[in-house]
Amino acid sequence: MQKTSSHKTKHFFALVIKLFIVIGFGYFIYLKLAENEQLTFSVFYTNLIKNNVFSLKNVLLLLLFTFFNWFFEIYKWHLLVSQIQKISFYEAAIQSLASLTASLITPNRIGEYGAKALYFKKSFGKKIVTLNLIGNLSQLFTTIFFGIIGCLYLFFNFNIEFDFTNIIFFVLFFILLFIIVWFTDKKDLTVKGYSIQSFKNFIIGFQKKTLQKVVLFSVLRFLIFSHQFYFLLLTFTVNINYVDALMSIFSIYLIASIIPMLSLFDVLVKGSVALFIFSLYEINEASILAIVLLMWILNFVLPSIVGSYFVLTFNSNKLFQQKE
Repeated sequence: MQKTSSHKTKHFFALVIKLFIVIGFGYFIYLKLAENEQLTFSVFYTNLIKNNVFSLKNVLLLLLFTFFNWFFEIYKWHLLVSQIQKISFYEAAIQSLASLTASLITPNRIGEYGAKALYFKKSFGKKIVTLNLIGNLSQLFTTIFFGIIGCLYLFFNFNIEFDFTNIIFFVLFFILLFIIVWFTDKKDLTVKGYSIQSFKNFIIGFQKKTLQKVVLFSVLRFLIFSHQFYFLLLTFTVNINYVDALMSIFSIYLIASIIPMLSLFDVLVKGSVALFIFSLYEINEASILAIVLLMWILNFVLPSIVGSYFVLTFNSNKLFQQKE
């Protein structure tokens, strides 16, 4: 009797947590859309109508960009997880989208690590965290690579009064940290019970083809949403050539990626950075803010809405069985 009561209590709290995540997601999305200080909803909607964003051709193309963006992200996760356990592409999609929703109110989507680990046995926990880290690092390295190219292009083509110290410090710190961690001989060096040597062995044990594919998918994702941004610039009839546009977009994603923040504030940071970058071309601010907000809706809000369904239908029985 006591065991049954305890079991029901666990499921009640699991339901409360799932509802909290989904309701919290909906509330924060409402705040960003209805009370955006940078761009009111009425101005945003007027811009969309004015530039015919809702035409069938534009809607289909924008959704196609979003689809392939997340297709390659899910495929990347599917490929990584296959190193320790075979799962279907559909299961990888559930894990990726649900973890996106669950990581909603955590800085730099750090909650994604724990959310994905819930779908696997407890003994796989550290490996799942490592796999997710590999996937995120590959995307970060891609952003840094293209972002540096973009920043250098802008720096040498415009008289920019901007302090690149933070960007340079971030890149050098990241490289130095990687060198220290990778080449350390201290086998007893641990992070929360996980030894650095174990991490190195896990990476070394990866198939080169797998890592190459993970990097390739990261590059494809970056180019896909960068060109989605460029397509929106064309849709809003922004007067800028292809090279200038891409270099600016690359720079925006690099600068925004090094600022610690909650995922929900991503649109505000990118909006501010985009205004600074595109001010070099004297482009209408309302158009840039509308594009940034629309990019956020397409690549964050829509997948999170799908993910919220998977959060609500998450099998908590399986979770409790894994822990017991």
